[in-house]
Amino acid sequence: MIDIIKISSLYELRRLDASDVDSILGLCLKNPQFYAYCEAEPTREQVFSDLCATPPGIALSDKYYFGFYQKETLMAVMDLIDGYPEPEVAFIGFFMMNRDFQGQGIGTAIVQEAASYLKTTGKTTIRLAIDKGNPQSTHFWEKNGFTVIKEVDRNGGTALLAEKKL
Repeated sequence: MIDIIKISSLYELRRLDASDVDSILGLCLKNPQFYAYCEAEPTREQVFSDLCATPPGIALSDKYYFGFYQKETLMAVMDLIDGYPEPEVAFIGFFMMNRDFQGQGIGTAIVQEAASYLKTTGKTTIRLAIDKGNPQSTHFWEKNGFTVIKEVDRNGGTALLAEKKL
């Protein structure tokens, strides 16, 4: 079990739910480059769907969709799956920074803190998928120690499966 409060000492963290759809959507709409490379579109329906989507065989209780706040400002959103695809792995299904704060090292600090915390829970690896061809996402995750391990078909497109050993 993951205690999201322990993931960051820099920000207030809280689980996001249907009442947060508009603020999540606002954050997403400010990041059009991300959506240029993926099959999804930033709509209320898509955000709501993402709040409760889990990989096959994963219970909703193992999904942590949460926000990083600085006072009232939503700085970032993370969707973290505990134990997917194996018990010792955490999977980041979605991570997006508030565009107003990109390029300042905040995203890197968040990912580093998350990795440090997940290691204390016994996780040995963090995995995620990067939309193939998205230079911004690829650069960010490689800069943060993730290595592409293979290409996978996803929703008619290609994603790069990447991982970071803890």
